[in-house]
Amino acid sequence: MAALDGMRILDMTQYEAGTSCTQALAWLGADVVKVEAPEYGDPGRGVGRTGNLDYSSYFCAWNANKRSIALNLRIAEGRALFLELVPKFDVFVENYGPGVVEKLGITYQDLTEVHPGIIYARIKGFGTDGPYAGFRSMDMVAQAAAGAFSITGEADGPPMMPGPTTGDAGTGVQTAMAILAAYVQKQRTGVGQQIEVSMQEAMTYYVRTRAFIGSEWGTRATGRNGNSGGLPPVDLYPCKPFGPNDYIYLMPVTDDHWDGLCTAMERPDLLLDPRFETMPARVRHESALYEEIERWCAERTKYEAMETIAAAGVPCSATLDTRDLHHDRHLTERGFVHRMDLPVHGEVPMLGFGPRLSESHVDMRNPPRLGEHTDELLTTELGLSEERLAGLREAGAIGDPARFTQQPA
Repeated sequence: MAALDGMRILDMTQYEAGTSCTQALAWLGADVVKVEAPEYGDPGRGVGRTGNLDYSSYFCAWNANKRSIALNLRIAEGRALFLELVPKFDVFVENYGPGVVEKLGITYQDLTEVHPGIIYARIKGFGTDGPYAGFRSMDMVAQAAAGAFSITGEADGPPMMPGPTTGDAGTGVQTAMAILAAYVQKQRTGVGQQIEVSMQEAMTYYVRTRAFIGSEWGTRATGRNGNSGGLPPVDLYPCKPFGPNDYIYLMPVTDDHWDGLCTAMERPDLLLDPRFETMPARVRHESALYEEIERWCAERTKYEAMETIAAAGVPCSATLDTRDLHHDRHLTERGFVHRMDLPVHGEVPMLGFGPRLSESHVDMRNPPRLGEHTDELLTTELGLSEERLAGLREAGAIGDPARFTQQPA
């Protein structure tokens, strides 16, 4: 069985912070039902749109293995249907802006009236109290507020936007962990609870090392190091054919690593060179050492350099770009890259999920079209007839999945 078989989640999330949370749980086996507005659904459906109305690649990245129901919670009939569904589920998750669930009348207090044991998880940019509680946030806002910008960039340059979207997805997986903890606790006590996660606070977890090592308990700000992530020769080195991502990153941080690097390069003379014999000497002659390694890397591709140096026990990696990730032979051989036939996009490679459980397996399923499972869910969960569904659709309480076709982009 799937690890979370039997867990049921009402997913009222959008963009990435919330959707990453619920998708992680879906990939572990939870039944996740995405509740969306009939007119437009999750705004993430249109990010980077390519001619389709509801099925962007961005949306697909964060919504596989879910079902979608299109409910209009702004009218009484739609909200009533939603409240009828709530007792059928264990968990509710939302990441709307400040005040939205209050306006819709679906607060924790509202939901506990119909389901006292609900686990109610909410993701907010800055939490629900404190001076910043009313401020809106998105991924990079959270990263700026958590210090990630301040430690990214060249030493003599300005703060720089980090590449990964850990402000969103990093918050999402922490929320998923909290939900699992609450779910386990409920198995023992029978009591649900409310969970709140601040994106700013969650993001500080990912800058924790730099904050604690470099700031001396908050007495100064940690500096920026560019690509030099440690003492020489830790750095990024260009490789042939010298494209924008033809680099290898080396992290030889111990004496054994340094010996292995020299061996891999077939340069035992570097071990005896007084400029590089000790770590203090390598620091003093950093530029000369960089040039020695740079010349060696320039004669090889990033993959050739990685395979040679890694084989000698030295931590390193080719700088894989986002194209490489979809086709990397290691990720492909491990089954991390899934070939999927998606509406709109056709057959595409989809990146998988990191955790692997020996006694739990969940196949990756297509992300849903907007409202794709509306009729199925309302029929199965609430026993509504075709006539009742038609009346609700005419009243604007539910969406019509047929409005979206599967034409190519």
